[in-house]
Amino acid sequence: MAADTTDIDDIREQARRWLADDPDPASRDELTAVLDGLPASAPELADRFAGPLTFGTAGLRGPLRAGPNGMNLAVVTQAAAGLVTWLAAQGGTGPLVIGYDARHGSREFAERTAQVATGAGRPALLLPRPLPTPVLAYAVRHLGGVAGVMVTASHNPPQDNGYKVYLGAELGGEFGAGAQIVPPADAGIEAAIRSVGPLTRVPLGEPGQVLGDDLVASYVERATAVIDPDGPRDLTVAYTPLHGVGAAVLTAAFASAGFPTPGVVPDQAEPDPAFPTVSFPNPEEPGAVDRLIALADSTGADLAIANDPDADRCAVVVRDGGGWRMLRGDEVGVLLADHLMRRGVTGLYATTIVSSSLLRAMCAARGLPYDETLTGFKWIVRAGGGSAPLVFGYEEALGYCVAPEHVRDKDGITAALTVAELAAGLKTQGRTLTDRLDELAAEFGVHHTDQLSVRVDDLRVIVDAMARIRAETPATLLGQPVDSVRDLLPESDVVILRTGVARVVIRPSGTEPKLKAYLEVVESVVDGDVRTARSAAASAVAALRAEVSAALGI
Repeated sequence: MAADTTDIDDIREQARRWLADDPDPASRDELTAVLDGLPASAPELADRFAGPLTFGTAGLRGPLRAGPNGMNLAVVTQAAAGLVTWLAAQGGTGPLVIGYDARHGSREFAERTAQVATGAGRPALLLPRPLPTPVLAYAVRHLGGVAGVMVTASHNPPQDNGYKVYLGAELGGEFGAGAQIVPPADAGIEAAIRSVGPLTRVPLGEPGQVLGDDLVASYVERATAVIDPDGPRDLTVAYTPLHGVGAAVLTAAFASAGFPTPGVVPDQAEPDPAFPTVSFPNPEEPGAVDRLIALADSTGADLAIANDPDADRCAVVVRDGGGWRMLRGDEVGVLLADHLMRRGVTGLYATTIVSSSLLRAMCAARGLPYDETLTGFKWIVRAGGGSAPLVFGYEEALGYCVAPEHVRDKDGITAALTVAELAAGLKTQGRTLTDRLDELAAEFGVHHTDQLSVRVDDLRVIVDAMARIRAETPATLLGQPVDSVRDLLPESDVVILRTGVARVVIRPSGTEPKLKAYLEVVESVVDGDVRTARSAAASAVAALRAEVSAALGI
């Protein structure tokens, strides 16, 4: 009991020091209420002070709450001060470009970042309103920023927020201009953040320059240029931004490109940080696109599209028999790649180790360079190491980069435009996206992918499962010997198992408390019978899912 009392006293003292330095009255009141609740509130207080949010290659991301283990004005002030210190130490002289979404706290965090930058003598350029993440990535390149900050938690739950950092050409080189940071920049920024002293000594300057709508117009113009100006445009599209910031930019891009304005799900059209109509604001979550499908049905849409809340991801929903189904990220990825190849776009095509192997097969057959990276667009946009210009990259988690010279990150707006271009062209032939998928299957075999995803409350569940798969690796999968086991430690916490027809990639999520296993089975198509091959592949993946779940003990 004495030890417990000592621990509480230590954390109480940490909290008091935090309160003395916290610049936000509301945050101070929140933490004071937790302190007043001791000893009953001891577990909550301990969690808030379990350690600082770590600045990694995805920046910061965590729950909105007072204390170092949360997203709040104090943490953001410290992060901004560390970032501008690191930029100065690298010799970067350009402006810091700052964007934000419509989540709770996003605008305040963006404005504080601008004040910290100008207080350190660095120009700060603030996007004019809550906008998609790809607009910020574009702005870093377009405006010659030394770096960019995007305040967003993407598709995380409503109580979260985050802080992503991009580098411009000055420090990232043309190869990484407008791309998310990678090591060792993340470690350098983290070290600079930890060296920041009392926040009362961080100078705050002017709010920076708020950019005009001409920046958004420029993004839309460049996005429109991604597709063929003379292609078909007869297409009815239903759309949802899932209470995020994508609607205005996407509808402007469709109008600029000459497409009919998409119908937008009415009660999801405007930004709302509470995300009231969905359990999780992620198109991949069950039920997230139910309202979109209802709109598509009622309007006779040819196609339905969803962006996640910061519009860097794009989900595509198609008619399938008498209903609708969402295409997997791998299906959209190969459709977009095939479309670009048919348009004669040559250069490097890239995806990640957890994505379908179909893109590799397509590139091999068509004589195009291909590369495979670790998960995350920070790696995809650097694929090939400069051996060939990147022209397309995708990850199975609904992220697509169809124009790396426009946005060097995943971009749900240009992806939606390109999907619409493909669908409109097929419609003139009386065909659909699923027809094109069948063509690819007939040529390269059915590459059926699925994902086993387990959300946990206790991260030790993930640690134990990864240890178990390494210690007790299955000798067979689907009755075939596992002929390849690849462990990517220490570079990445990933285990890859392969048989002659199956592949399993197991890893913890980088942004959420989830364990993920990515499954793929390849089934040959005999005599053009794609339907039978798909059925066999689906059954095999279902069996593989059960085997992997048992092996992980989840």
